Amino acid sequence: AAGAGAFVWATFPAMPTRRVYCSAAHRDGQLFVLGGCGGAGRALGTAEVLDLPAQRWTTLPPLPTPRAGAAALVLGKQILVVGGVDAAQSPLASVEVYHVDEGKWEKKAALAQPSMGISAVQRDGAVYALGGMGVDTSPQALVRVYEPAKDHWQPLPSMPTPCYGASAFLQGNKIFVLAISPLCIGGRQGKLPVTAFEAFDLETRSWTRYPSVPSRRAFAACAMADGVVFSLGGLQQPGPHNFYSRPHFVNTVEMFDPAQGVWRKPSRTIRMKEKRADFVAGCLGGRVVAVGGLGNQSCPLDSVEGFSLSQKKWEPLPPMPTGRCSCSSCPTSSLLFVIGGVAQGPSGAVEALCLRDVP
Repeated sequence: AAGAGAFVWATFPAMPTRRVYCSAAHRDGQLFVLGGCGGAGRALGTAEVLDLPAQRWTTLPPLPTPRAGAAALVLGKQILVVGGVDAAQSPLASVEVYHVDEGKWEKKAALAQPSMGISAVQRDGAVYALGGMGVDTSPQALVRVYEPAKDHWQPLPSMPTPCYGASAFLQGNKIFVLAISPLCIGGRQGKLPVTAFEAFDLETRSWTRYPSVPSRRAFAACAMADGVVFSLGGLQQPGPHNFYSRPHFVNTVEMFDPAQGVWRKPSRTIRMKEKRADFVAGCLGGRVVAVGGLGNQSCPLDSVEGFSLSQKKWEPLPPMPTGRCSCSSCPTSSLLFVIGGVAQGPSGAVEALCLRDVP
């Protein structure tokens, strides 16, 4: 793993439009930021792109359907945007694609049911959309695959546990789905956090259930590094087994090794240094990183820490220039973009944690 001194923050020009719950996609030196909620809490149609080498923002034609909390993926020279909520806070079935070369939007085949908080991954040009929340605010167990050449969504076997706002990781021919983090987009409140952990095998098209995440926490964050799944931090709910009478921030770290099929016994020694929820987690330089969020102080956190899998410990990393929570993130091979979110109000900040070029 890279040493703590190898990490540095890059600050980019602020987005022209401050927002939260926006969707981001990185392609070929360009960072696309689509939709989200502005200061009034309404879904936006705003689309902007940052040219990274030139450090310059360009406003793109707006999304045909304003939306927040959508899934966004890069498919060749197209950016696909799926679901989310509209300006009336209703889940959307609509799917739209931005043609990068032509600079225009096109409507595509819609989902069979409106859905926000979809988790999406792509493999071999196909897009898998998992879970979500429907118009009745119930979590969905729907799984659907989109083939761009056919412009068609095909249903696949449903998830054992309905969920939305889950973390999905592609590992080999499996999609791991970790559902512990109810989102709250535009004021829509979900049910109690579920703690399901399941995997979909893309070849056999079947689901496997793994032992559930040991502790129930809302607004936790998840990451995968070296095949190990991490469930981090969050807001612990009061329950029969703890003496807190109200939700409280935790620095819990729970690790699952699919090869062993068990959650490792949690130990005090690998807890995060900072109790935090609603933060960005990712993997960079061989470390799991935890960025910003909310903790036991009056404003969002700027603190950052990294976990070395080999040394089994957290170390402080350089703080984020703008402390924020509820951020969007966009990982690339060498950067972890942290986009928008909430500082005092919606933020326009775009910053990236990266590895210093070591001579």
